Amino acid sequence: MLSGPLLALSIGAGSGSAEETGPSVGGEVTPVVTQVTKAERIDSLLDSLKSETDPDAASEMENAILALWLESGSDTVDLLMQWTLKAMEEKQYPRALDFLDRVVLLEPGYVEGWNKRATVYFLMDDYGQSIADIGKVLEIEPRHFGALSGLGIMMRAIGDDDRAIAAFREALAIDPHLKNIREELDSLEAETAGEDT
Repeated sequence: MLSGPLLALSIGAGSGSAEETGPSVGGEVTPVVTQVTKAERIDSLLDSLKSETDPDAASEMENAILALWLESGSDTVDLLMQWTLKAMEEKQYPRALDFLDRVVLLEPGYVEGWNKRATVYFLMDDYGQSIADIGKVLEIEPRHFGALSGLGIMMRAIGDDDRAIAAFREALAIDPHLKNIREELDSLEAETAGEDT
């Protein structure tokens, strides 16, 4: 169920514009169309996500944010990303990397190119390359809760508990609805508290 800002965003999502009432001309009200940029839509959704109490609405917001991050604005990159996702689904990770190498070369400012490549490296157990690509993701979009979650998981796997806790806390500050990350954090904090006593 859509509510509040998400409902407002979904109504104008296709055109990226919203209609407001402008000044009256000769007794008739003229509509004023204001463009809502992709960045503004992401900002609004991320702000709403922090205070949303309905888990279903929060999930819809998360999906909307991820979909916006996936938009590249390039037909070529979109096609490469389609091929990437298919290769990932089929567990053809070297093939997915080949596509993603092209994506980040063509569009180095495209956050999901780096994020998906970090994911593929993670799936191949190449944590060093994955962490390096997460660094690029966070340089472009510091609020990428998926990248922060992945960073925390890898830091925990390599035994860097302090950095894992920091990454989990940062991800949850942006998106408090990440249930599995909340569980990871609680478990890790309990473990580290036990070690301190």
